[in-house]
Amino acid sequence: MSVTPLIAYAHVGKSFDGGRVVAVDDVSLEVTQGEFVAIVGGSGSGKTTLLRLANRLIEADRGRIAIEGEDVSQLDPILLRRRIGYVFQSGGLFPHLSVTGNIGITPRLLGWPQAEIAARIDELLDLVQLDRAQYRDRLPHELSGGQRQRVGVARALAAKPRIVLMDEPFGALDPLTRDALGDDYRRLHRSLGLTTIMITHDMTEALLLADRVAVMRAGRLLALGTPAELSAGTDAYVGELLRTPRRQAERLGALLPRDGAA
Repeated sequence: MSVTPLIAYAHVGKSFDGGRVVAVDDVSLEVTQGEFVAIVGGSGSGKTTLLRLANRLIEADRGRIAIEGEDVSQLDPILLRRRIGYVFQSGGLFPHLSVTGNIGITPRLLGWPQAEIAARIDELLDLVQLDRAQYRDRLPHELSGGQRQRVGVARALAAKPRIVLMDEPFGALDPLTRDALGDDYRRLHRSLGLTTIMITHDMTEALLLADRVAVMRAGRLLALGTPAELSAGTDAYVGELLRTPRRQAERLGALLPRDGAA
């Protein structure tokens, strides 16, 4: 029995500047329930445009996109966005709202009872490992970059979505924070049964976090597969992207003593 994908792009295209700039070129991609897919590519590859087409932040010119089996072009875009979690680069928090206000905004717009919103905010602060008493009333400018991003993840999860879209969510963070937050989100993805698409330009991050990696270049989907499947492929550009993490691993292996010896 075939499983209906939670997110499905079928021959999707998007152009800008009167058709002169093709951002997404005939892309088909299916993401099944519980899957974590990373989309990798350089600047101008079309990866962020592809992500934003899913919740109609950008409208597709061609093809069909379905979310949970429904054609997104037939759905109210505002209601569509409220049922999909979205994590922006650098958090994208509302600067005038407290942590509580930011996390609770979608449930409030959906008309949840105030007591239910308050309970959900406490639950999410625990999930993203921010102390309730310490952070609940802080404004975004009073938080570190990693803390802002944790609040961004909590806000994306507030209305209990099945799907989360992430646009370079950890790119602006220092390496230690980025690594910790990536691991923490992967645990949340698994424990909450989420379906995630993450945009990143970092192939190492994609390989470590995702079940499958999609590689885009000049609007086209060049390759899609597990790390092992990508490694076995023959595309020269994909091979070049994979060489960087391999080189880094080899250099680290040579530089760092083995077995944790100091």
